[in-house]
Amino acid sequence: FSGCWPGYCRRLVEEVSPIFAWVFAFYVTTVVFAMTRIITALFLKDTLACAANDAEMVVQERNKEKKAYAAKLHEFFQAADTSGDGKITWEEFHAFLTDINVKTYLDTLGLETHETKNLFNLLENSEGTMTATDFVEGAMRLKGHAR
Repeated sequence: FSGCWPGYCRRLVEEVSPIFAWVFAFYVTTVVFAMTRIITALFLKDTLACAANDAEMVVQERNKEKKAYAAKLHEFFQAADTSGDGKITWEEFHAFLTDINVKTYLDTLGLETHETKNLFNLLENSEGTMTATDFVEGAMRLKGHAR
């Protein structure tokens, strides 16, 4: 625990003066304290570096989740577009949302479907239809405001 400083200090304390015991005690205390502070600083540096990486990872993870959410919405749009023209009319949207499984799926995506007409009106464009882009961007805005 003490290293070998007592062996080196013993001759000075016994043959020269007992005051050297206090000098060595102060020296050892100072060195141990300094080493402890250096080790603490190294741990703190590594911890802060990890925290900076965590912030970047959170941003990357959030972007990844947004892309996955947009992909699910796009798949939903493709399934709802029964005419295959790349646009959803009110009739297609309403017919698709009559299925309870579809409503449940949209609920799991964070979109409430209890007022289907209002949901369609929020997402539609000026032509009274919805394109995939309108649907995905609108649904992402709606989910963002819900949070």
